Amino acid sequence: MRFFEAQENARAQTLRLLVLFSLVVACLLLALNGALALTWRLVFSASSAYPAYFFSVNTGLVLLFVLGGWWLEASVLQRGGQALARQAGAREAWPASRPAEQQLSNIVSELAIAASMRAPQAMVLPREHSINAFAAGWDETDAIVAVTQGALDRLTRDELQGLLAHEFSHLREGDTQLNMRLAGMVYGLEMVFNLGRQMCVSDEEGRHSILALPGFAVMATGSLGWLAGRALKAAVSRQREFLADARAVQFTRSKEGLGGVLRKIEGELAARLTGGMAHRLHPAVQHMLLVSAAARSPWLASHPPLAERIRRIYGRPMPALRTQHADAGEPTRPDPLF
Repeated sequence: MRFFEAQENARAQTLRLLVLFSLVVACLLLALNGALALTWRLVFSASSAYPAYFFSVNTGLVLLFVLGGWWLEASVLQRGGQALARQAGAREAWPASRPAEQQLSNIVSELAIAASMRAPQAMVLPREHSINAFAAGWDETDAIVAVTQGALDRLTRDELQGLLAHEFSHLREGDTQLNMRLAGMVYGLEMVFNLGRQMCVSDEEGRHSILALPGFAVMATGSLGWLAGRALKAAVSRQREFLADARAVQFTRSKEGLGGVLRKIEGELAARLTGGMAHRLHPAVQHMLLVSAAARSPWLASHPPLAERIRRIYGRPMPALRTQHADAGEPTRPDPLF
């Protein structure tokens, strides 16, 4: 893998998508003003003047919803990475009494030196038996990396290092904050749609108020902006996953580390051994998982397909690896799946 080239490509794609996201908000402002202006002309005579500050108030309200949604979502992370991890069932690593967690803490310290950053708090999800991990935190002072018990049980040291290097990239590149800001803005776009829907609600006798007509305009334009925002936010998240994969290869100087992890997870998916912790995480933190549940639509998927991530790391398709759960008393040596 040409990891420096892959990183630059991912950053360039992210920048393009962020510009598109800004254009979506700008187009929403124009479309909403146009729809409300047309509604005004339909309700009143074509020659009547618009009320004072008509367009300014419309624009201000949309920006209020978008920026307000960002503020509401950002406030969730103010509790800190450890609070979010504990909400998901994580606890601090116990290196003094558990050799696997001592190894985890050692790798975290090594990667902090390699990445030239403060070491995050190492945490464990003891009840999760699939292979997964996530990072969270508003800044380096409260950053955490949490790995599942399944990762500790079934990954080699090099693979665990590759998994953690991927999470370090999310922290180093500020992906948690970026995802939170985009999630907030998408939430604000959803609030615009919900405002229009509420304006269209009928009374107990099925009659609509005079607000229904402008409400339909707000709902129609808001729905388009909301869907476009969700799709662009997911696309940004996929590029950050590619960037984190490339960063992991850079930090570890090995494609076998993270590559082996992803191939083992692909084997778990084939055997239906994956866990289900995503529902307990805040949506913005779900995007920080190494592997997340597949979305119904590929346009809204927060992670790229596993096969594509593996192909980019190795430069060619690779077979999945099968592992046995440690509590089953079986060997943990991986076997290829064809």
